[in-house]
Amino acid sequence: MEIKRVAAIDIGSNAVRMLISNVLIDGTSHSYKKGNLVRLPIRLGADVFSEGKISKLNGNKLVSGMMAFKRIMEIHDVVTYKACATSAMREAENGEKWVQKVLKKSGIPIQIINGKEEARIIYSTQIAEMLDDTEPHLYVDVGGGSTEITLFYEGKILASQSFNIGTVRILNGKVSEEAWENLKTWLKRISNQFDFINLIGSGGNINKIFKISGIKNGKPLPYVKLYEIYKGLNKLSLDQRMSDMSLNPDRADVIVPAAEIFLTVMKTVSSKNVLVPKVGLPDGLARMAYEDFVEYKLDL
Repeated sequence: MEIKRVAAIDIGSNAVRMLISNVLIDGTSHSYKKGNLVRLPIRLGADVFSEGKISKLNGNKLVSGMMAFKRIMEIHDVVTYKACATSAMREAENGEKWVQKVLKKSGIPIQIINGKEEARIIYSTQIAEMLDDTEPHLYVDVGGGSTEITLFYEGKILASQSFNIGTVRILNGKVSEEAWENLKTWLKRISNQFDFINLIGSGGNINKIFKISGIKNGKPLPYVKLYEIYKGLNKLSLDQRMSDMSLNPDRADVIVPAAEIFLTVMKTVSSKNVLVPKVGLPDGLARMAYEDFVEYKLDL
């Protein structure tokens, strides 16, 4: 069996992450196994959603982080990679300027993607193949700046939409009542054709909530349990969430609005459970990086 390593860099609104994935190649078939995940607490959304642009401080942190990522990829013998930026970068008036600075200093090209493309990449994790395609599934990925929702049924995407409702945006008071109503209206419209919809949750916050729940991997997280955890976390101060729940500082504040988003979606589509398979944008990027490597012989 041959092993190749690929990397996926996700420049989000709350953090910047790099996933190094192992591609296990056996003849004509291959599979993916997660390797190392490096997470940098660079909250670009805090700048963009309040000031409209990335600050010099966070921009320089991003450049330094990407230079470090390049070194880490070299150490791991990564053969190819993809780097994408989402909500905060695409809304920043100086986003392209920092993309060029990163390219100049690290050699890493960053692709700024829209919400539709983000949803498509997330879907490319082939999670549909793990589930019963005779039932409808709603894939919900909650980030710092936006929430991507994809409805798929019988192996096909029936609807996909990106909403500017994210955890950092909520903390900054930048989500209007109209935005919430638009989300609910869209959800009701696409869900009315089914008697029930299975929910799939993605993102660091729902992964952490699932871990807090103590539920066994592969089992769904019930709405009532999610609500119970939300109420418990909401009662705690930030310091208590960090000390009592062992949450990192940049997780302790966003985890509550993330729970609010998931609870809103679940209540709107009358879903009693959410499955948390722990796959997301970096997993999809890693797959795309390897597929392009094979097809076009792209490499570092």
